Amino acid sequence: MILVCTGRNVLLPGIPSPVPATLTIDLSTGKLIHIADGYQTTNPDRRDSTVRWIDAGDKTVLPGLVDAHVHLNEPGRTDWEGFRTGTKAAISGGVTTVVDMPLNSIPPTTTVENLRLKQAAAFEQCYSDVAFWGGVIPGNQEHLKPLLASGIKGFKCFLIESGVDEFPCVSTQDLELSMNELQNTSTVLLFHAELGSAAAKEDALDVTLYSTFLDSRPQQLETDAVSLITSLQKKYPALRCHIVHLSASSALPLIRAGKSAGLNLTVETCFHYLCLSATDIPNGHPEFKCCPPVRDAANQDLLWDALKEGLIDCVVSDHSPCVAELKKLDEGDVIGAWGGISTLGLGLSLLWTEGRRRGVSIAQIVQWTSLKTAEHAGLGHLKGQLKVGLDGDFIIWDPDAEFMVTSDSLNFKNKISPYIGMTLQGRVEQSYLRGILVYDVATHGQPAESVAIGQLL
Repeated sequence: MILVCTGRNVLLPGIPSPVPATLTIDLSTGKLIHIADGYQTTNPDRRDSTVRWIDAGDKTVLPGLVDAHVHLNEPGRTDWEGFRTGTKAAISGGVTTVVDMPLNSIPPTTTVENLRLKQAAAFEQCYSDVAFWGGVIPGNQEHLKPLLASGIKGFKCFLIESGVDEFPCVSTQDLELSMNELQNTSTVLLFHAELGSAAAKEDALDVTLYSTFLDSRPQQLETDAVSLITSLQKKYPALRCHIVHLSASSALPLIRAGKSAGLNLTVETCFHYLCLSATDIPNGHPEFKCCPPVRDAANQDLLWDALKEGLIDCVVSDHSPCVAELKKLDEGDVIGAWGGISTLGLGLSLLWTEGRRRGVSIAQIVQWTSLKTAEHAGLGHLKGQLKVGLDGDFIIWDPDAEFMVTSDSLNFKNKISPYIGMTLQGRVEQSYLRGILVYDVATHGQPAESVAIGQLL
C-alpha cells in the first residue's frame, strides 16, 4: 500500500518557497520513497486499491514539525499533562515528533530504570512520535553512558533551582564530572541557562505585578550562565552544549563570540519570547509566567534578529503545564505561581502570525521548527524535511486561515494559556505520521479510525 500526496505548494529541502510536487510514501515502512516535480491534477491510479490519494490543491504541504522541548510529566504528574493528551495537542499543531524533557515526571529520567518506567507509561498512548532527553543531576554521572546506550538523545541540567525537588541543580564540579564523562560521545548537554538565585520575595512587593516577577529574574542570570558554559567548553571542546529557552538578548554577544571562536554551541528560543512582550502582559495574570521570563519588545526584536542571522538555531515550545491551582489564577499571584507556558498545538500559527509581520518566510519557520530541531535531537536521519528515505511525516496547512484561540480549542490537558483570546493566522488542516492520517481539523481532532500509532524513538 502506498500513499500519494500531490499539491501546488509543497515545501521541499533547499528551496526557499513551496513548489508543485507529488510525494509517494510506502505505508508498509512509513518512508518517503519518491518525490516528483509537478502537481498531478488527476489520480492515474484511481482504480488501484493499493494506492491512497491526497490532493492538497492550493494548501501548503510541510514536513511534520519536531518540538525538541516538551514536558509531558508522565508518570507521576499526569494531572499536569500526559503522553496521550500532550501528543494529541502536538499533532493538532502539526508537530509529529516531540522530545520529552527529563522533568517534571516522577521519577525524572536520570537512570535507565527511570527511563524504562517512562517508556512503559508511554506505551500505546502516543499520537506523535516521542523521543527522550535524560537528566544530569548531582551524583548521577555513572548513569549517563548507560542512558545513552538505552536511546536517550542527550542530557539536560539546571544551573538554578528547577522548581521540583527531585531534579536539583548542578554545581560547577558536577558539570565537570558530567562533561568529562560525556566528552568523547556524540551526545549533547542542554543547559537551563540561569546562574545564581532568583531574587527573594519581599513582603512589601506586589506579587500580582508582572514587573515584580520580571525584576526577580534579570538578564544577568542568563548572561552569567552563558559565560560559565562557554568557559567550560574550552576545556571540553568536543562536547556540544546547547542553551535551552534563551530569553536574554544580553547573552547574544557571548554566544556570537563563542560560535565565532569555533565552540560547539547551539541555542534555542521559544514561541513565547518571540510572540509575547512584557509591555503587553496584564498584571495579575500568572498564565504569562515562565522561567526565564518574557521580556520587553526591544529584547524581542533582538531575539528575532539573532534567529534570522542564524545565531539562534531553532525554536521550541517549552510546553510546561501544571494544574490550575498551581498557576494561582484566582489570586493573580505571579510570584508564587508555577512558571511555565502551555503552547502545544499553537506554535506554527504563533510564529507565522508574528513572523509574517517581520518578513519571515514559511521556509525559514520550518527550518527553525523542524529541520534544526530534528538535527539538534539526533533525529535528522528520520525527521525534519520532505526527503526520500526519511519518515513520511507531513502536514497540510492553510496559511491564510484565521482562528481565535479559545479554551475549548486547546487540546492539552489543562486549558490554561496566555494565548486564549488571540486571533492567529495559519491553521493545520491535517497531520500525517508515516503517511497515516492522525489529525483532521474537519472532524475536530484525529479521525475516528485513528489509533495511537506514535513510536518511541
